[in-house]
Amino acid sequence: MFHYDYKTSGTCSQLISFDLDGNIVKNVSFVGGCNGNLQGVSRLVEGSSVEDIVTKLSGIKCGFKNTSCPDQLAKAVKAGYEASKA
Repeated sequence: MFHYDYKTSGTCSQLISFDLDGNIVKNVSFVGGCNGNLQGVSRLVEGSSVEDIVTKLSGIKCGFKNTSCPDQLAKAVKAGYEASKA
């Protein structure tokens, strides 16, 4: 199991933490942001592959911002997966 912490950019949440079991994402948690929504996102992606999360969540915007917490999660799992292979 590989643990990864990702510092977010451009969102209310400041940090995303998760574990990787190969390319499967587990134990996602956010620091900051809209608590209820982010708990929901975390539960929905539990057990999903990095590829599935990136495909579904990349490019989502929050209001007038160029990113969102789901978009940042897509970036985080991609970065975490790359780091786990290094």
